[in-house]
Amino acid sequence: MFITFEGIDGSGKSTQAKALTATLREKGYEVLLTREPGGTQIGDQIRTILLDDMRNTVMTEAAELLLFCASRAQLVGEVIRPFLASGGIVLCDRYADSTLAYQGYGHEMNLDLLHTLLGFATGGLVPDVTIYLDLDPLVGLERRQKGRLLMSEDWNRLDDRELAYHQRVYAGYEALIAQDPQRWIRIDAREGVEKVQALLWKTLAPHLPRRKRSRKKAI
Repeated sequence: MFITFEGIDGSGKSTQAKALTATLREKGYEVLLTREPGGTQIGDQIRTILLDDMRNTVMTEAAELLLFCASRAQLVGEVIRPFLASGGIVLCDRYADSTLAYQGYGHEMNLDLLHTLLGFATGGLVPDVTIYLDLDPLVGLERRQKGRLLMSEDWNRLDDRELAYHQRVYAGYEALIAQDPQRWIRIDAREGVEKVQALLWKTLAPHLPRRKRSRKKAI
């Protein structure tokens, strides 16, 4: 089973993905948690270029898009498909829907082109379930700003977006959900971490496979 986490910046995806991974493992499932961009040696290098190297401030939107797709292609081929083939559950913090929401709706890039690129990068792999942590863009930005100021006076290049951009991203997610409502699980992310975690588990549990894999001995 392939489960992805989506939502605007500050919605708590990474926190909830880690919590769900721990819960599933406690219940006997074989689970792999990964993230985008990254998740492989090549992907992590691309992640540094995209998110961490502050020298790359002149990167074009097209270059940014292609780097995200390159990281995703490597992750799908090297990590996600093999683990799914072994019968495990894969959780991924962001996936193709992020490209559609951020580059497609946020940057207003050609959606038909994006669908073609994403189909090529993923080989047509679509999540079984996508968990969407729903949060107002302004609240998400305030959360991120608070966290950044606790650590540094500098904002990450991809976080320093105007509110209008994030509102377009939010509208993009709404459009994506409307196009394929059966795949998406919407969770109200305004509550505290534990409440969101409990609601997420209650909503997701009926979708999980009944058969559990036995735990492998740790190496």
